[in-house]
Amino acid sequence: MPFIEHDPWRMQYFDGVECPDDVKIPTDDPDCYALYPKYRWLYNKLSIAESQGLDCAPHGLVPPAFPVFSKPIYNMKGMGAGSRLMRSAKELERYSRPGHMWSTLLEGEHVSSDAAVVRGRTRWWRHTVGKPLDGGMFDYWTVLADARPEIEDYCGTWVATHLADYTGIVNFETIGGRIIEAHLRLSDQWPDLYGPGWCDAVVRLYRDGDWSFDDADRKTGYSVVLFGSHGLAYEHPPEDVVPRHLENPEISSIQITFHADKPPEAHSMPPGGFRLACINCWNLDAGMEVRERLALRFWSTQQLRRRPRGGGKT
Repeated sequence: MPFIEHDPWRMQYFDGVECPDDVKIPTDDPDCYALYPKYRWLYNKLSIAESQGLDCAPHGLVPPAFPVFSKPIYNMKGMGAGSRLMRSAKELERYSRPGHMWSTLLEGEHVSSDAAVVRGRTRWWRHTVGKPLDGGMFDYWTVLADARPEIEDYCGTWVATHLADYTGIVNFETIGGRIIEAHLRLSDQWPDLYGPGWCDAVVRLYRDGDWSFDDADRKTGYSVVLFGSHGLAYEHPPEDVVPRHLENPEISSIQITFHADKPPEAHSMPPGGFRLACINCWNLDAGMEVRERLALRFWSTQQLRRRPRGGGKT
C-alpha cells in the first residue's frame, strides 16, 4: 500500500490505488518526520514563525506587546493541545511551560490548504475552511472549489525559498494568510472531495516527480462531523447502515472514526467531544441529514461509563 495510513476508516480512499511498493506517501506527521530528515525543522513551530519574520520566542522571553498566542514548539499529534491566548506578561509568567513558545497573534480566516509541489514549485492547490465549535471541535468543513490567491502566492513563495528541492504534497495551516503550521503530507479526511483520479495523480507525483491532474470540474464539498459525549462507550452501527446512506449520490463517503474494540480514553479526541463519524458530501443539507440519522443509531448503542464517586454526572 503506497499510502501510509494508520486510521482504518480512511483506508477506503487508498485501497485499489496502484503504486510501486518502494513509493511511500505519508498521511501522518510522525511518518513525515521519519521519511524526510532534511525537513524535520518544519515541525518546529518556532522555526515556521521565524521564517516569516513574525515576533516569536520561547517562553522565558517577554514579548514586546500583548496579546500573543502561545503553543508547544512541537506537537506531532495536533488537536491544539497546550495552545492558549496570553493577554499580559503576568498571564504569560503564570502559564509559562518548558518547550512552549509565543508568537504574534494572527487575525483573519483560518484555512487549511493542500498543495502539490514539484521541485519547489506549487502546481495545484485546494483550500478548506471549518466551522468551529467549542472545545476544539468543528461542526463541518467546507472544501472550497474557489482559489485563495493571497495564500497561494504567499505560501508558493515560501515553498520556493524553503523547500526548493522538495516534491510531494504539502499541507499549510494559515491565519490571515500567514503560516502557523506546515506538514509534508496530504489531508486524509477528504481526498475523495478533491475529485476522481486525485489519489492516482498523487502516486504519479511521488513516483515520477511530476503533477498531472484534470481539475476542470472541481466543485465545493463538505465534511460533516458527528461528535458524541465523552464518558460513554460506543459500538459501530450495523454493517448495512453506512452502505444504505451511500446510495444517496450527494454522499461521497462515510467514516466511522473510532475503534470499537478500544476504550474511549485510548483515542486522541478534542476536549469538547468524542468524534464518532465524518460524512463527506456534495450537499451540506444531505450531509447534515445523514449525521442526524447516524446520531440516532449511536445513541441506541451508548453505554454509560462508571459514574464518579459522589453521584456526579459523567
